[in-house]
Amino acid sequence: MLASMSPKAIAEVWEATGDILNKHNIPHTRKTLGALLEEEHLHSLLQKLNAAVGSSTCNPYRMRLTNAN
Repeated sequence: MLASMSPKAIAEVWEATGDILNKHNIPHTRKTLGALLEEEHLHSLLQKLNAAVGSSTCNPYRMRLTNAN
């Protein structure tokens, strides 16, 4: 998951994240996580959400663009 995603979309796609969002009082809105949270809380929440679904915050597409010669 990324900061540019909304809690509503995250909870719809990954059901396991709903409890985490609720525990942290994150409203299921269309606003992005980045717009809802300060940076220090955002990073921690993203780690928890990604761990819950067995993912990482790594974006393979962005890595390909960055590493392209």
